[in-house]
Amino acid sequence: MAMELDFKCSDVGAWKEALSSYESRIESLNKPELVALDQFYRLKLPSLLHDRDPNPYLTTSELSQLMKWKLSRGKWRPRLLDFVSSLDDSVVKSASEKAFKSLPDISKAVKELTVLKGVGPATASAVLAAYAPDIAPFMSDEAVEVALGNSKDYSLRQYLLFVTKLQDKAKELKLKGEWDGPSDIERALWSCTVRAKSQPEKSSSGKKRKR
Repeated sequence: MAMELDFKCSDVGAWKEALSSYESRIESLNKPELVALDQFYRLKLPSLLHDRDPNPYLTTSELSQLMKWKLSRGKWRPRLLDFVSSLDDSVVKSASEKAFKSLPDISKAVKELTVLKGVGPATASAVLAAYAPDIAPFMSDEAVEVALGNSKDYSLRQYLLFVTKLQDKAKELKLKGEWDGPSDIERALWSCTVRAKSQPEKSSSGKKRKR
């Protein structure tokens, strides 16, 4: 199988394979905290949030853990962690409660969260994806690059484009009840990108290099 998944690929098997390799890709990064942080983000946080229905909210310490996960899985930007860790609990609770209530209006939900210092659209997307993975995928650099061809633009407009592309892809590949919609597309794209970066010399080393 090719190392990188082309976004246009419609082979469901290839996407499933990429998605199923997600956990081993997380482990392959050799970041001691990341495995635990990923378990927290994918399993524990969603159930904490849903336990608080019908008025779900996030605490500052949960937002800090989420930020640690985001930065460990991508690029480490310590200032962002400092910003969110020093936010007042009541402010985080209020902003996140408004954001979750705004769903499925993703634009409004993101705007409610980005009033928090240190929280841009990408971090806001991680918050929303923890609660509603079927509506709002996490805006990771790796997935944005494959889906849109540019990972340097973290604007709300760019995120909304990203959401539409991943939602469409999720509908196209629908496997009865097995897919968490656009969030599984994000994880599959992330897994493939990480694998491609970690094995640059394997298989197509001669073919892919452009002179």
